[in-house]
Amino acid sequence: MDAIADEMRSYGAATVDIRWRAQLETLGAEVWWDADDDRLRIWRARQTVTTSTSVATALELLGLLSALPRLAFIGPLPGAAVGRSTAPDAPAADQRMLGKVRALLAKAESTEFPEEAEALSARAQELMTKHSIDHALLSASEGDASGPDGCRIPVDAPYESPKAVLLTVVAEANRCRAVWHRELGLSTVLGFPADLAATEMLFTSLLVQATSAMVRTGSQQDGLGRSRTRSFRHAFLNAYAARIGERLHTARERATQEAGSSQQDLLPVLSARDQAVDRAVNDLFPALTRSRARRVSNYEGWVAGRAAADLAALHSNDQISPR
Repeated sequence: MDAIADEMRSYGAATVDIRWRAQLETLGAEVWWDADDDRLRIWRARQTVTTSTSVATALELLGLLSALPRLAFIGPLPGAAVGRSTAPDAPAADQRMLGKVRALLAKAESTEFPEEAEALSARAQELMTKHSIDHALLSASEGDASGPDGCRIPVDAPYESPKAVLLTVVAEANRCRAVWHRELGLSTVLGFPADLAATEMLFTSLLVQATSAMVRTGSQQDGLGRSRTRSFRHAFLNAYAARIGERLHTARERATQEAGSSQQDLLPVLSARDQAVDRAVNDLFPALTRSRARRVSNYEGWVAGRAAADLAALHSNDQISPR
């Protein structure tokens, strides 16, 4: 963080994208040293380490940074955000909607009653769907030529492979695309801003629900008393992701058809957006490859995962209006 804070001193606030500034504030990256020449000495004093340890730490950091793979840029670099960095924050109506969604999902994650969780998440999904459709139609009516955006979402170990699959199906259900960087522990998600926000919120909530359901199953053993917990949980999360994908696909198709019945221009707009996102993926990742999911060997975990996905809160049978 110190290196980032030092680098950011080179750029004026008007040339730094608002997302960079928000992330720096979250990390608490700031220049805390008085003089650059004394920085390493002060750092050693703060960390109570020797000179040799500080040199070894610096060399290890340089080695790590030199070995990291390069990531595609998904936004203007500091110093290049002319105009965009001064864009106003999201409208107050958007902020209120996002606040409601976050509150509903938080309640869905904390309740012990599946019916209550489903009702809460149903309302959250309804708000996100209406929000996305409204944004798409408004942009089309105003001739907005802006393209897809992107974000990075952590995909942490353990069981990172099925977690990445879960993110992929959530992203696709919200008209986004997710590209998993296995070696970095994260995914790049591309899509339009409202859809990216929905993807991140829904993925986070579903992952919390999946983890809670998985932990409640406890440790698993085979007939000989050998631990089967890891294979069970791997199968559980894979099945959960697969079933969630099915449910989300059905929900999206139903919501799109219902909205399209009252908005004749909706389907062409959504189709154009899907094509724009696909082009963005191809441009950023021209050598993208698809990998096969790891084989699932625990039948009980698979069955339990699908059952948990059926209980996960996604939507209700209430009609979703585009207005």
